[in-house]
Amino acid sequence: AMSKSAVKISSDLLSNPLCEQDAAFLEMVTAFDTAMKRMDSFNQEKVSVALARGCCWDLPALSVLPTFSSVFPSLNMAVKRREQTLQDYKRLQSKVEKYEEKERTGPVLAKLHQ
Repeated sequence: AMSKSAVKISSDLLSNPLCEQDAAFLEMVTAFDTAMKRMDSFNQEKVSVALARGCCWDLPALSVLPTFSSVFPSLNMAVKRREQTLQDYKRLQSKVEKYEEKERTGPVLAKLHQ
């Protein structure tokens, strides 16, 4: 869908009246349009090959990460950092909710702000 949108944008730019006024701009937009069309055809080819191999596109992106963790070690570390950050966020969010339920006194407001 993204490559289709890029092709639409490049086609719209190409049909813009400004292209008729400036030859350099027309050349740049034509090159951009060609590149977007090539990218779209390449993406369609990748999708058709993946579908022919039985690749599942409906799986969440994180479910395929364990497959690549041995290939990309930094990916595994990034996933661990994300999980840790998510746990920290949930813990702090529960604290905020707890302080919001309490009576609004000076110390409670200070902790809530913190």
